[in-house]
Amino acid sequence: MKKITFTKLTGAGNDFILVDKKFNDGLTLTSEEIVKICDRRFGIGADGIIIIDDNPEYDFSMLYFNSDGSLGSLCGNGARCAIRYSEYSSRISDAHINFFCNGEKFRGSIVDENEICFELNPPKNIYLDGRILIDGVEIPYCYADTGSPHAVFFVDEFDKSDINSFNVFEIGRQIRYSDEFAPGGVNVNFIKIEDAGIKIRTYERGVEDETLACGTGSVAAAITTYLKGLVQSPVILQTWGGDFLSVSFNYSNGEFEELTLQGPAKIVFNGEILLSN
Repeated sequence: MKKITFTKLTGAGNDFILVDKKFNDGLTLTSEEIVKICDRRFGIGADGIIIIDDNPEYDFSMLYFNSDGSLGSLCGNGARCAIRYSEYSSRISDAHINFFCNGEKFRGSIVDENEICFELNPPKNIYLDGRILIDGVEIPYCYADTGSPHAVFFVDEFDKSDINSFNVFEIGRQIRYSDEFAPGGVNVNFIKIEDAGIKIRTYERGVEDETLACGTGSVAAAITTYLKGLVQSPVILQTWGGDFLSVSFNYSNGEFEELTLQGPAKIVFNGEILLSN
């Protein structure tokens, strides 16, 4: 049997199993083991797994795996949870953190006992005039790569649709696997502007389902709606889980700078799991 010590965390309902190499010497996890651990009925249950390790040049380094066992792209809420854990595991000496993820350098900070702020690198490949055929109807969308690729749809573009009753799983899955975004697929966000803020629901690739929150998706929604003149920084987003995320930035000469994602990140519990060989 393989024994794994872990910490369960949640970032606005986006939940993760964090495995610290410091307490799991010689750790290796197969894709099949990751799927089993993330299973909500036969495992611990999570949207993904974060593996954190010491790094001589940074406060820590991290890898993120989706719940389907695949190596993930940038996960904003996962990064915020890793920052929270770095404080819990005494890896940091002050509130400002430098870490390494997916071959890139990132920064973040601890705001208070509830809130964590994550500083993203500049987004890429932004466009506001995408169109895709869904059930015979051409629907407009926006797109931004905020470390992960995201398509952003206004639910008002779908006939008689309300964001609370919208079929995120069926329509999100259809778009995620469409030829428009082949071969890698895309994360799919559905939004509604309300009181100068945004309600958002997301179908996440790799999880292959709706999650209660998506950090990089919230950032994509915030910057594209800003470029359409609908919101101003900071942008407040209400997630499907009910928590709020805040996206702040400066926009100058066609570039986003000082782009941050802030919101709750909490440790839920510690534990051990035994995996059969």
